[in-house]
Amino acid sequence: MSGVIVAMRRTLLSCTSLARNGLISLGGTLASIAPASAGDSSLLDAISAHLHLNRQEFAVLTTALALLGFSVVAAILLMRTRLRAARGEARLRAGIADLQAQADRFRALLFAEPQILIAWPAGDNRPQISGDIALLMPQEAPQRILAFGTWLPPEPALQMDHAVDALREHGEGFLLNLTTSNGRIIEALGRAIGGQAIVRIRDLGGLRRELAESNLRYRTLLEETELLRNFAAAAPWPIWAKSAQGDLRYANAAYAKATEAAGVADAIHRNLELLESDQREEVSRALNDNSAFTARLPIVVGGARRVYDVHALNLGSGSAGIAIDAGEATTLREQLVRMAEAHRRTLDQLSSGVAVFDGQRRLAFYNDSYRRLWDLDRAFLDSNPDDSSVLDRLRAARKLPEQPDFRAWKVKLHEAYRAVEPEKDSWYLPDGRALSVVTTPNPEGGVTYLFDDVTESLDLARRFDGLIRVQRETLDNLTEAVAVFGSNGRAQLFNPAFAKMWKLSADALREQPHIETVEAWCRPLFDDADIWQTIREAITRIENRVEVPLKLERRDGSVLDCMTMPLPDGATMLTFQDITDTENVERALRERNEALEAADQMKVDFVHHVSYELRSPLTTIIGFAHFLSDPVTGPLMPKQAEYLGYITASTNALLAIINNILDLATIDAGAMSLNIGSIDIRKTIEAAAEGIQDRLATDRIQLKVDVDPNIGSFVGDERRVVQVLYNLLANAVGFSPQDGTIGLSAKRTEHSVIFAVTDSGPGIPPDVKDKVFDWFESHSHGSRHRGAGLGLSLVKSFVELHGGKVDVNSIVGKGTTVTCNFPIDQAAHRNAAE
Repeated sequence: MSGVIVAMRRTLLSCTSLARNGLISLGGTLASIAPASAGDSSLLDAISAHLHLNRQEFAVLTTALALLGFSVVAAILLMRTRLRAARGEARLRAGIADLQAQADRFRALLFAEPQILIAWPAGDNRPQISGDIALLMPQEAPQRILAFGTWLPPEPALQMDHAVDALREHGEGFLLNLTTSNGRIIEALGRAIGGQAIVRIRDLGGLRRELAESNLRYRTLLEETELLRNFAAAAPWPIWAKSAQGDLRYANAAYAKATEAAGVADAIHRNLELLESDQREEVSRALNDNSAFTARLPIVVGGARRVYDVHALNLGSGSAGIAIDAGEATTLREQLVRMAEAHRRTLDQLSSGVAVFDGQRRLAFYNDSYRRLWDLDRAFLDSNPDDSSVLDRLRAARKLPEQPDFRAWKVKLHEAYRAVEPEKDSWYLPDGRALSVVTTPNPEGGVTYLFDDVTESLDLARRFDGLIRVQRETLDNLTEAVAVFGSNGRAQLFNPAFAKMWKLSADALREQPHIETVEAWCRPLFDDADIWQTIREAITRIENRVEVPLKLERRDGSVLDCMTMPLPDGATMLTFQDITDTENVERALRERNEALEAADQMKVDFVHHVSYELRSPLTTIIGFAHFLSDPVTGPLMPKQAEYLGYITASTNALLAIINNILDLATIDAGAMSLNIGSIDIRKTIEAAAEGIQDRLATDRIQLKVDVDPNIGSFVGDERRVVQVLYNLLANAVGFSPQDGTIGLSAKRTEHSVIFAVTDSGPGIPPDVKDKVFDWFESHSHGSRHRGAGLGLSLVKSFVELHGGKVDVNSIVGKGTTVTCNFPIDQAAHRNAAE
């Protein structure tokens, strides 16, 4: 910039020099021609002639010279202006540097202590925030400081928000001492300065903090003092305060009125006294001894003696007192005493026990019925015992209802002291009495108990209600038709069965129709005039009332058994019982019994026939088969030996079937008896397993036995138990696949021995499971052996004969488990069954 100014300055100097030289030359020329042209008429013509120019050329030259002079003058002025601007810019730069230094000093001084400045320029809603933001929140969120609720409690935050709005909108300044959410005490100052709204927030510490707290306490105390002074001034009771020397320092309007002063100032100036001299001395003595005085004193006010409750306190630097008019309270108390005495005399005449407890839960009144009800000592009651003491004494004498938690019961009872409405309860005492207890809260505090002995009334009501309910429920649930007719011949009671049996309307019967009307309704079903005459006479007869049994055969084919029963109150009860089914059933049972007897005889005959016709020849065949297989009879050809083996196996199987049938028939006929004895459980399992070894080997099936070596023994028929286990194992082998596994386990419990046989066969479908124990039911699906279907039937029969039970648990596709539960002691089982 300075180089440009220097170049411009040099250019202007050159132009100025040239212009000055040109003007001098022009001036000399004009001077030389001036005398010659002095006599001419025109100076311009002379100059034009001297310069050898015409008038037009001379005018152009003159204009050019004028323009040149103006340019020179303008250039000179421009140069001087720019020089002054350069000097002004230098001064401004120096001033700005000085202001920046001063601003830095002021900023350092301003933020020498932790504080935050928030400034809102005029017309701009974006505030400028500077200072130690960490004073209130993290540095990375300075704009969050305007959300006052993030660092101030709700009420101070709202106060701050309203103050800032008033500052920005109306320029109203503020000064607030606030406590942040983390307990820091701060000062918030708001001012409108230079068109900006500025808020300064700084931490108060040291003396400033103490001063702020003192100001807060001062304002609080000032408000409280003003409130108390206003209350004392407006109170209708005389209130005063005296110095330590006894001079009156404060009095309210009621005090001035009571002392007949012209005003409060007059009463203080004249030191007027409300109390008499002896009363003041009594107050002084009490204040010197106890620092407090309370008494009911007579005071003359307005020429009349009235009673006041006087309260005075010793305040150290003086005393204060108040006098409350107690005249009305005294009158009311006297009236209350008279009323209470009248009530006492009235309550003493009541049969109900009455006890009144005051607000301190002490017995204030009782009547003689209360004392006799609980049989309490009069001296104890006259000592005004509290409620808990009375209850404790009654409990010790076992005169209160038995409670699992007496303390909780007593607390619930004493809730009456805080209740608003009366409560009613019933107490059932250990001696059989029933009491109705009413607890009524008293308006002045305390509770009134009312006790009534309702034992007899409750018993009568209970009996009556019970009889009515029993009668109604009995009648409604009887299958017999019942109707009760009064001595006037009208229907009083009936049950639904009566209306249904005779096809009558229940609504019509509720109208209590006469027996003749009921007879007319029933004649379509039964029209025997003699029997209806007998029924009418049984209902309306006055003497010789006896039971009359009748049998009615109605037109619909039903048979009814009727009975007229005279009742003690003169009524008559009619009962109708439909015996049609009974007679039919009796006839059917008689026929069935005859059929069953015939079937039993046929079964016995069949058993005997099988025993004689089949078993004997089969035994002979088995004997000859064994004889032929004996080497003594001679050698057999291989084919003969093979055929003989088939014969032996078939005859053995047939013999087993016959024996099973005989056993089942014997059990079913009740002729089977057990050979009871001690059974070694392990030996029994080994014997049953030995019987199926050949079938296990043939089908390559493995038997796994799970028995505790110390399982011991139990009482039962060993042969039948072996037979049960053999049939279960044979059944399991038949349903298990080749190369499979079956299991036999036994465990002992306290009262039983449990055998379980498990196979891995196809399982039993649910629809077949309930039939596996039936005779000749053979579930052959998945079995390689077709049996007669008697094995599981025998198992169930023998186990139940021992007093046990059999359970089958089967899952289709996974196998079956049959569990047999035998009781350990057969003798105990038989005794229990008997």
